[in-house]
Amino acid sequence: MNKEYILKVTEEYIKNNFNQESTGHDWWHMKRVHDLALKINEIEKQDEFIVRMIALLHDIFDEKFSDGDIKENIKNLMKKLNIYNEISDEEMNNILHSIENLGFKGGFNKVEISNEGRIVQDADRIDAIGAIGIARCFAYNGKKGNLIYDPDVGIVEIKNHEEYRNKKRHAINHFYEKLLKIKDTINTNTGKNIANKRTEYMEKFLEEFYGEWNGKI
Repeated sequence: MNKEYILKVTEEYIKNNFNQESTGHDWWHMKRVHDLALKINEIEKQDEFIVRMIALLHDIFDEKFSDGDIKENIKNLMKKLNIYNEISDEEMNNILHSIENLGFKGGFNKVEISNEGRIVQDADRIDAIGAIGIARCFAYNGKKGNLIYDPDVGIVEIKNHEEYRNKKRHAINHFYEKLLKIKDTINTNTGKNIANKRTEYMEKFLEEFYGEWNGKI
C-alpha cells in the first residue's frame, strides 16, 4: 500500500464524515490547513507524508467534541480504514504525538512537537485568524449558544485550561483569549508573515465592531 493511497483513504473518510460539521471544524477547515501546511513545507522541507497526515487528522477527535483518548481513537480509525499497519512506528508516533499536542488550549499547552507538527500547528492557527477566523469564531460560539458580545460582562480573563474550556463568555472574548495572541505563537517565518497580516485585519474588524456597537453611522 503506497502513501498516496493512505492519504486518499484518509481524505475520503474525512470529506464524507465532516462535510456538514457546523462549528468551523469541518472538512473545508481541514483541507485549508492541509493545503497551507503544504505551502509552508515548500520552504521548511520536512516529511510531506507526515505533514499531510497530521493536517488531515488533526481535528477529527478534537477534545471539544470527542470523548476518549485522542491517540487511541485515531489508531482505531486507522485500523477501521485498513491503513494502520502500513505506517511505521516512527511515523505513527510522530503523527499521534503531534495531533495530541497541536491545539492552542488557551495558550496553556507547552508540549514540544516535531518539525512536521509545528508546520501543521502554524497552518491550523492561521486558519483561526483573519476573515475566516472571524467567521469560524462566530460559527463556533453560535453553536455553543454564546452571545456575540455582552458589554456588561466585558472581557473575561482566562486563567487556566479548565476555564478556557468551560467558563461562560461571549464570542468577542475569544479574540482576546486566543485570536490576537496567535501571531506570537507561530513557529515558521512563512507562518509569521501570514499571521501578522491576518491579525491586522482582525484589529480593524474589532475597531469597526465596537464603533457600530456604540452607534457609529
